[in-house]
Amino acid sequence: MITVRPERPDDAPAIRRVHEAAFPTTLEGRLVDALRDAGRLTVSLVAERDREVVGHVAFSPVTLDGAPGVTDGVGLAPVAVLPAHQRRGVGAQLVREGLAACAAAGFVVVLGDPAYYGRFGFAPASRWGLRDEYGGGEAFQALELRSGGIPAGAGLVRYAPEFAAMEG
Repeated sequence: MITVRPERPDDAPAIRRVHEAAFPTTLEGRLVDALRDAGRLTVSLVAERDREVVGHVAFSPVTLDGAPGVTDGVGLAPVAVLPAHQRRGVGAQLVREGLAACAAAGFVVVLGDPAYYGRFGFAPASRWGLRDEYGGGEAFQALELRSGGIPAGAGLVRYAPEFAAMEG
């Protein structure tokens, strides 16, 4: 049975291992460490099976260039599951519980597969006039967590500076 809970300080090495096993490079693991070190993990959840961390999801703050006073948006990234536990609903459980934990936020953005994230209610961010720094096109999606959570004319979404530091 999978249980999802908030990250604890002693989970950091296991979280890094999950990201390094799930992705072809160490980028995502380093990103989570950098967000944690900067105090920018708004929500950080782990999935456990038999007391082993098998998955992780992170949410960090985003800003809106067209609405500088808005501080209640978050970006979902990254999410990872150990290969042996993939395609069993662990990632979906992490995303669902992460979105519930972000309920106080006005909106969530993600850069990912529209077919996957669409099932959680994400839609093309362009629907709200949002665009991202990375040219994500249709892969850049948003989910309004409350009516009016995305202000009109919000424009460019900027992720935490740790994302830009990971480029290149």
